[in-house]
Amino acid sequence: MKRSLLVEADGGPLAVVVAGANVPDAHLLAATIEAVVLERPPVEEGWAQRLCLDKGYDNENGWGACIDYEYEPHIALIRDERPPRPKRYRARRWVVERTLAWLSACRRLARDYERHPEISEGIVRWAAIAGMTRRITRGRPARRQAKRTFIWT
Repeated sequence: MKRSLLVEADGGPLAVVVAGANVPDAHLLAATIEAVVLERPPVEEGWAQRLCLDKGYDNENGWGACIDYEYEPHIALIRDERPPRPKRYRARRWVVERTLAWLSACRRLARDYERHPEISEGIVRWAAIAGMTRRITRGRPARRQAKRTFIWT
């Protein structure tokens, strides 16, 4: 099973889609964006909503889905040389990795024996709800609204 996860900038999961392992990442992008549970805030003037993606989305499906859903795409190019790194930069990819680690803390997701993807998707959503509930009850201060959205499969 492949889990496609959409998270906000501070790591809160917004959408989860489960599919077979043979489905390319870019084909799940549109379904993952459509699966967002919360309504998207209106785009303010001068503040574009960004979608940060890895090299697996550098194709027509990845770029097209970003443009169709009015996101500003930040996609790592496959054959592009890395630009020189500035001294200080904000890490992006670790946010999704951390959220996947939170989800994998649920022992039920360690080994997925389900035959139907709907059941597996329900278990992943339950783990996301349980993780966010734990996070809220610990009393972490609310951060300002995120301007970026990340996805990882």
